[in-house]
Amino acid sequence: MKILILTHRVPFPQNGGYQIVVYNTIKGLVALGHEVSVVALNTKKQLENNQPHDELLDKINYRAYDIDINVSVIQVAINLFSKTSFNINKYFDPEFEKLLMREVRATEYDIIQFEGLMVSLYLSAVRKHSKAKLIYRSHNIENQIWLRLAEQKADPFKKSYLRMHARRIKSYELHQLNQFDAIAVFTEQDKATLLSYGTKIPIEIVPVGLVMAKYKPDYVHTEVPSLFFLGSLDWLPNREGIEWFLDNFHKELTDGDLNVKFYVAGNDIPERFDDYEVLGKIFIPGEVDDALEFVNSKSIMIVPLLSSGGMRVKIVEGMAMQKCIISTSLGAEGINYEDGVNIVIANNRDEFYEAIKHCITDEEYCKYVGQNARKLIEQQYDISVVSKKLVKLYRSLRPTPVLT
Repeated sequence: MKILILTHRVPFPQNGGYQIVVYNTIKGLVALGHEVSVVALNTKKQLENNQPHDELLDKINYRAYDIDINVSVIQVAINLFSKTSFNINKYFDPEFEKLLMREVRATEYDIIQFEGLMVSLYLSAVRKHSKAKLIYRSHNIENQIWLRLAEQKADPFKKSYLRMHARRIKSYELHQLNQFDAIAVFTEQDKATLLSYGTKIPIEIVPVGLVMAKYKPDYVHTEVPSLFFLGSLDWLPNREGIEWFLDNFHKELTDGDLNVKFYVAGNDIPERFDDYEVLGKIFIPGEVDDALEFVNSKSIMIVPLLSSGGMRVKIVEGMAMQKCIISTSLGAEGINYEDGVNIVIANNRDEFYEAIKHCITDEEYCKYVGQNARKLIEQQYDISVVSKKLVKLYRSLRPTPVLT
């Protein structure tokens, strides 16, 4: 099949959950013999010439389009009187729409896959100019994220503001969903939510897929015990979660009973996070050169997500690296875990405290959880298995079977 994938972020390099999902999807489809094209919005204007060349680029047709998604204070103020959210609208660019129309007119695609809500802005234009089946990949139920963020706020103005955006985004989501031919979600929970919205088109659960050969745990080079968080802090649920954790455990980690070093790494960490650093206790290294090397070097992964949805790629990667992971139920949503066997679930301060205390004092237990986590990922999340499931969805929409 000829498949076009539309993204609102450049999937090279794989320095975030969205990029990892998109990249592995491309890789899996190419491995099955499909002809894949990718058109990406380049929101950060990465200087691709400074990135190491990825051999996957030689196997696909790839194009990136620079777009400025910065929003001024005046634009935010004006948006208060609008019926839509600037968090979605900022991804629309009329020139990019024209580029897309030329692309889909020039090539007779079988499948066009929209990776996330932001690129669904171009749905109607693509539909007018292509006979392809259109797939929506739901990375998150976007309005749920904003609503959960609102629930965490004590300030009445912030709560009301976030609820407003949640309502607007939900209205947009509901309008768009049934315009596609099918939807792929990561979790059973997300499928149930979309069905509750009145979605009539086929919805298939296609989990995160990993290229397992990339994940090579090496316990010899792991600091035991040690805690770490890894995630991009330009994503609000990540920032909210790690701020909650640091605010609640800063004293315990520096002067209390939790005698363990804690590392916070990832992209776009605000400068004010430097205030959390304590020499020899809490470290904020920020962006790391090799995320998997960093994960391997630490023993216990903390995922304190309070407002999210979908499947967290960093947890799946952490499990593939045989990490002992302490996560909220929300953070582990969609993963077929068994609490205490292949992950440790903690949903409040007391539960996190007890989980950390247990894990930092029982190395064998941590190894046990990590080894079971790796087995789970090998069985259910290998990209070769996941890609075939996605292609099965594609085939179900085509009038005649297409051989891989």
